[in-house]
Amino acid sequence: MSTLPTHKARSWVVPALSSSSASDLGLLLLRVCVGLSMALTHGRGTLTGLLNGEASFPDPLGLGPTLSMTLMAVAEFFCALAVVLGLATRLACIPLVIGLGVAFFIFHAGDPFGHKELAYLYLCVFAALALSGPGRWSVDAWLLRRLEFHKKENAS
Repeated sequence: MSTLPTHKARSWVVPALSSSSASDLGLLLLRVCVGLSMALTHGRGTLTGLLNGEASFPDPLGLGPTLSMTLMAVAEFFCALAVVLGLATRLACIPLVIGLGVAFFIFHAGDPFGHKELAYLYLCVFAALALSGPGRWSVDAWLLRRLEFHKKENAS
């Protein structure tokens, strides 16, 4: 008959529901790593191209290359940095999910999966962050704590 592992050993495999420190650390790591990767690797180039007047950008939705490039520059750079900070995280993920969804499902629709895999991975991560929220170590959580503190202070 097998015995269950001790609580400490089991907590790393199946953490207790009340313990969210590991989850919050995971969300922080995910936000910072993926958000910086998007902002610095993709967003900075798109924003620089836009500011330099280079409007040779894909336009799969027929919005025009300049508007398409502007929307993606805002999403890939500014929204990604907001995700890094955990500032309006769920809202900041929406333009990223839309832009990456267009890239994956429309622009790269006929490409082999290996060519659109990065868009798919970014899409999955930003969709997951939109659903999960930023976690405790974020500007969003800090603002919420401040708001709750001031509510309690004013109620007294």
